[in-house]
Amino acid sequence: MTSTVPAPVTRTADGSALQAVLLDMDGTLVDTEGFWWDVEVEVFASLGHTLDDTWRHVVVGGPMSRSAGFLIEATGADIALAELTLLLNQGFEDRIDRALPLMPGAARLLAELAAYEIPTALVSASHRRIIDRVLTSLGPQHFALTVAGDEVERTKPHPDPYLFAAAGLGADPTRCAVVEDTATGVAAAEAAGCHVVAVPSVAPITPAARRTVVTSLEEVDLAFLRGLITV
Repeated sequence: MTSTVPAPVTRTADGSALQAVLLDMDGTLVDTEGFWWDVEVEVFASLGHTLDDTWRHVVVGGPMSRSAGFLIEATGADIALAELTLLLNQGFEDRIDRALPLMPGAARLLAELAAYEIPTALVSASHRRIIDRVLTSLGPQHFALTVAGDEVERTKPHPDPYLFAAAGLGADPTRCAVVEDTATGVAAAEAAGCHVVAVPSVAPITPAARRTVVTSLEEVDLAFLRGLITV
């Protein structure tokens, strides 16, 4: 973090006013949305409960408190939220220790943003302990700032994480491009006033004003992101 004062609007030779790129983690840069669901299924099975596959769309992309709380209520499992959170985080860490696949195009996009010195932040609803483990694979040098879900008072779908990240990079949120994979993350970014690129991972996302939907990060490069913000 270098400044909390929004930077003045400057434009590149192609007319872009892009000031920063803010990236989600699970399902956007790393192929881990399925990991979370698999862990949830395993943990609840150990508690004697079977999760309905349709619930996956409810819990994807949200903060741990919301997803875990929903599953406790839906199943009637006799477990406290704090205990379940520990079990889920531990199960997820065990999985990423074995394998952590990056999404197609993620490594190339991060390298390009770094090469052109574009201020970049990682903004996730995952807890700090998870982000720090994943960063060893993504490369912490690619991010000027990282924001974890347990470091803000309100995480996604509230705008707080993206407002915090933009301020930390000294950027105007309306001059930031956000890349997200879930409706929850998209809602947070749009509430912050950012331009959004949605790369749906589990549930469909429809195009809208200030929202572009693509099928893969392989369609996204710096020129694409700059083209989103021209005024």
